[in-house]
Amino acid sequence: MRRRRGLVGIGVAMAVVGVMASAAAQPRGAADASDGDCPEARAKVERLEGRITPNACAFMKRQITFGELPTGTPPAPGDLEHPRVQAYLDIFDKDATLWEAGAEPQRGRDVIGASIAGSLRLVPDLRYRGTDVVADNSSVMFGQWNEVTLKGRTVAYPQIARNVLGDDGKTIQARRYYDRYVLFRDTLPKDVPKALFHGVEDSGPVPSGAPVEPEPFRAAEIPDRLAAWNDEDVDALLTRAPDARLSGPGLAEPLVTQAGKRAYLKRFFDRADVRFKAGQVTIGATTTYVEWHGTVSGEKGENIPFGIVERFGPDGAWELYFDTLPLVATGDQITTLFQKLAQP
Repeated sequence: MRRRRGLVGIGVAMAVVGVMASAAAQPRGAADASDGDCPEARAKVERLEGRITPNACAFMKRQITFGELPTGTPPAPGDLEHPRVQAYLDIFDKDATLWEAGAEPQRGRDVIGASIAGSLRLVPDLRYRGTDVVADNSSVMFGQWNEVTLKGRTVAYPQIARNVLGDDGKTIQARRYYDRYVLFRDTLPKDVPKALFHGVEDSGPVPSGAPVEPEPFRAAEIPDRLAAWNDEDVDALLTRAPDARLSGPGLAEPLVTQAGKRAYLKRFFDRADVRFKAGQVTIGATTTYVEWHGTVSGEKGENIPFGIVERFGPDGAWELYFDTLPLVATGDQITTLFQKLAQP
């Protein structure tokens, strides 16, 4: 969905310079996480990489505690004293902001606490385990696999919890990247719109042999990568890792053919006009997370808060994390879907 665009602003360029300076402070893997860094967290996640400072370790332990803690009796609306609500609030600074998919940021512990209390009333059995986690001092990308029960069905989905931390490990700014569409796909199949990537699949020649491992992502790539997303440049996005296996919302299996990956990105841009700025970048020994955040406009709404996290991993893995729901449903439709989901 191409529209006329202005130049990337000076503020974006300065943000990129800041990220480049941080990432360039040491060579890739030079001080990557060792087995002695935060062993309590390491034992509870699938992979932990990056620079694990004390504040990053403190955050990860709190994040894991909340994911493992049973809810018990669900909290009453707005109950900030419930033990699991307290465990969630322990993650955040008193003045923290939290952005969830499709909404404006929540600000402060009272607002964040009331929000998680409402979520735990809807899905009291919410649980998750850590997957691929990469830290870079005060920035942590915490990959996790969530499971909830909705209308008698188990719903499982990946999420990236992106956090910027204070010196005490409390989250100052948080963003959550996951696809809300999966909450409705099997629970309200007659009400949810058709999936964004319905019918997208591999076609054409299948690569033979082992994939060629791309060069490690470098901070110097950020300006061109940002331009590729904002300019809907499918060729540029694919060129970085032509042999990559693309995973993302709406895909049961990774796409491996050029035609399949191109069809996926073209479907996305047919429905989404994104205006991104560079976000956080965390670089580990084998895994890099790159965040793009801003707004999306399309047939279902204008200037909706939106973002994407890319993960470049070992063995040619390229993963995208984002919410497809605002690309297939209006705000009013989404509100109605959640109301129906909450009904017995």
